[in-house]
Amino acid sequence: MTGLTPQLLLGAYASGIFPMAESRHDPDLYWIDPDVRGIIPLEKFHIPRRLRKTLRASPFEIRCDSDFIETVRGCAEPQGDRPETWINDEIERLYNTLHEMGFAHSVECWQDGHLVGGLYGVSLGGAFFGESMFSRERDASKIALCHLAARLRNAGFALLDSQFVTDHLTQFGAEEIDRADYKQRLAAALKIDAGFQPELSDAEFEAFIQSTTQTS
Repeated sequence: MTGLTPQLLLGAYASGIFPMAESRHDPDLYWIDPDVRGIIPLEKFHIPRRLRKTLRASPFEIRCDSDFIETVRGCAEPQGDRPETWINDEIERLYNTLHEMGFAHSVECWQDGHLVGGLYGVSLGGAFFGESMFSRERDASKIALCHLAARLRNAGFALLDSQFVTDHLTQFGAEEIDRADYKQRLAAALKIDAGFQPELSDAEFEAFIQSTTQTS
């Protein structure tokens, strides 16, 4: 697939499809429209017991959109259980443009002035499409996900799309739904006028933690 523009990409998300590359070094992109879709229901978001303690200890400075492109590049790095990623140069270019347009956002974990983990995704209406996450320090991606969920729920989002379900995401309540169910939920979420909110007070985040279900 060539000639993909940010406008076409936004239209694809609104239709329930998204692009990926076969590998970091593959220049081509391919449309993905899975039969089964991963979502993390915001109203049933889980936080593991150990992670609750870590969240309250605030080991990282949380920033949103302060270094979007480096967050994407962090997600593109090989990691222990992920020797190859699907984020190529074209993905970097497209999503950085979406960020400049106000549609793509990052949640970042910083420590001693260094970016040590985070995630990025696309926001449309009341839907947020999570793209990828990374960690350079323990729990950084998990903490970023919790801060994302808190901001989305506080802003009135209805859908957190994880695309696929992994063991990493299952502990937060991720589940699989079929394509028809997903597209119904997506259509409803797109009608919601919710904007991504980078700022969240400590009191608001604590209220979010208390409102979530706890897993062992």
